[in-house]
Amino acid sequence: MTKNLVIVESPAKVKTIKKFLGSNYQVMASEGHVRDLPKSQLGIDIENDYEPKYITIRGKGDVLAALRKEAKKSGRIYLATDPDREGEAISWHLAAAMKLESGDIHRITFNEITKTAVRESLKHPRQIDMNLVNAQQARREMDRMVGYEISPVLWAKVKRGLSAGRVQSAALRMICDREAEISAFIPEEYWTLDALLTIPGRKKPLEAHFTGKDREKVTLHTREEAERVIADCAGSDFTVVSAGGHDRTRKAPLPYTTSTLQQDAANLLNFSTQKTMRIAQQLYEGVEIAGEGTTALITYLRTDSTRISDEADAAARAYIAENYGENNLVSSGPAKAAGGHIQDAHEAIRPTLISRTPTAVKDSLSRDQFRLYQLIWKRFTASRMSDAVYYISQVKLSAGGWMFAASSSRLTHAGFLSVYNPQDEEAGEEAGLSEITAGMKLPLQSWEKKQHFTEPPAHYTEASLVRAMEEKGIGRPSTYAPTISVIMQRHYVTKEKKNLYTTELGEVVNGILKKSFPQIVDVEFTANMESLLDLVSEGKLEWKEIIRNFYPDLKKEVDRANEELEHVTVQDEETDVICENCGRHMVIKYGPHGKFLACPGFPECRNTKPYYEKIGVKCPLCGRDVVVRRTRKGRIYYGCENNPECGFMSWNRPVEKRCPKCGSYMVVKGAKIVCSSEECGYSEKKSENTESEEA
Repeated sequence: MTKNLVIVESPAKVKTIKKFLGSNYQVMASEGHVRDLPKSQLGIDIENDYEPKYITIRGKGDVLAALRKEAKKSGRIYLATDPDREGEAISWHLAAAMKLESGDIHRITFNEITKTAVRESLKHPRQIDMNLVNAQQARREMDRMVGYEISPVLWAKVKRGLSAGRVQSAALRMICDREAEISAFIPEEYWTLDALLTIPGRKKPLEAHFTGKDREKVTLHTREEAERVIADCAGSDFTVVSAGGHDRTRKAPLPYTTSTLQQDAANLLNFSTQKTMRIAQQLYEGVEIAGEGTTALITYLRTDSTRISDEADAAARAYIAENYGENNLVSSGPAKAAGGHIQDAHEAIRPTLISRTPTAVKDSLSRDQFRLYQLIWKRFTASRMSDAVYYISQVKLSAGGWMFAASSSRLTHAGFLSVYNPQDEEAGEEAGLSEITAGMKLPLQSWEKKQHFTEPPAHYTEASLVRAMEEKGIGRPSTYAPTISVIMQRHYVTKEKKNLYTTELGEVVNGILKKSFPQIVDVEFTANMESLLDLVSEGKLEWKEIIRNFYPDLKKEVDRANEELEHVTVQDEETDVICENCGRHMVIKYGPHGKFLACPGFPECRNTKPYYEKIGVKCPLCGRDVVVRRTRKGRIYYGCENNPECGFMSWNRPVEKRCPKCGSYMVVKGAKIVCSSEECGYSEKKSENTESEEA
């Protein structure tokens, strides 16, 4: 019997999908794109209305040959690449490279790799959507033009190896602008003033916070102002002006989009955006589950939609009613998040089967796979549950003509918090506020006044940068992680304890781009280009029209920059490591495998050394610095910088704190720090100061 051929992108999907289709289908992988613009040239025929010059990607000849051979003896050919613009373009390139006629093309898509979804897609094949393909072609050409036209300017004016990109340059601009805000910030002094009041029959005092006069909020700017309020209240009891309370609801969260998953994984699991996408891809394509075989655990991971299918919603409601009670079911699904950039192309990220709980598959997953799957499962389940309800108690008091307020909250209905509770909120108590009534007079025990200073804007983290890019419409779900990865790989940005900082090189590159290519780094311009690409994908705009308007202006700016820009020298970062050959301070250089130390006396002195990143912890054996090292196979461990004289080594990241039980050094393990001595067994919860970065 003639078999039908199903072509997917990833070899990891082949095994998962084969299981659903049986012997009448052959499943093969294209292993990503098979055609692209050539690397050695711009690859766009400017004179011929910007026609792209596609070539077969090096190394894909054998893949295509195998696909053509199988296609000749197959019945129907199904192109089952990912359900987005990139996937649509890959199908189009496959059809062209395999010389398929339109009648031979059967394009299918599915949002999840499950038996039902895959088989249902085979019943509804369609032709390739050229609107989606053209949107991807327009993006590819613009990115190629920016990269191949502007990067040589950076090579000539700064140094080789640099790059510019349409989205990455706008992201770099955002980080540089935030750093400039922080540098220019001037802190302002202010004071808080709390009155500790006695509650009849209670040992614990009531903390009443100074608010101002009547309904007018007043800020205390100096110590003198705070002390003036204290003087005004001297000898006065604090009279309760009003006391009462009300319910406040906390909405159940929306299920994950790519952006919100990356943000939560960064904040709650300490994952980089790149790591989050890598692990999510594994969960989407299929993992070997005991008793089930290769099984896809989550739906498609690149999405900006919070929509959920009716079937998934019904299954979730049935599961919640059975396991958490019908009182924890929300009457209808949470409202869709508002936003002008949402395309709603497919569903939110969710488990393929809600009854497949994290605990049930834990033994089949790696630690990181389990943690991410658990996060996705909990968030989706919580999104179909009732809101959390708090009872807020509020008291307003008056003394010396000034107003004070106290409040407390008590969780009265957990709702979704019983599943998804990232802040570990507890029920709590009302601290005696329910006993306070209007007209009561509460005597003063003492005052607490504290000096504060306003804080500058926070440095971007990967999570907050993704959120900002999404809000401003820069990039799309598939671009957030690679964008951040590129600007870090180019050493424009460095990451320290989650925070992103611009390097001197990043500042120089951003300065050049702002001066000579203002549109490229303009956030609004970049967001507008994304909107135009959306119009192309909807069939409302011809894709080459974007290119015709974009390239001539870019070319003028490139020519002007080549003529007017002066050469900029970026000094290498000097270290306190002395070159043993010539006595100079060695500098940090960047190679294909990261940082290394080199003598600045090159070419007279060619001495180089490995660069080891210090973690801010002293060696427990000799007192020198502990550094990050790697085995020959790339596994990270922690050792003394004085190696081999000092033999300290740990697979887990050590911390400064010593074990209070036995005195041994302690190490980070998950959410805890534990004693390095297995005989001791002491452990405690990890604080923010001891959090380690996870790659």
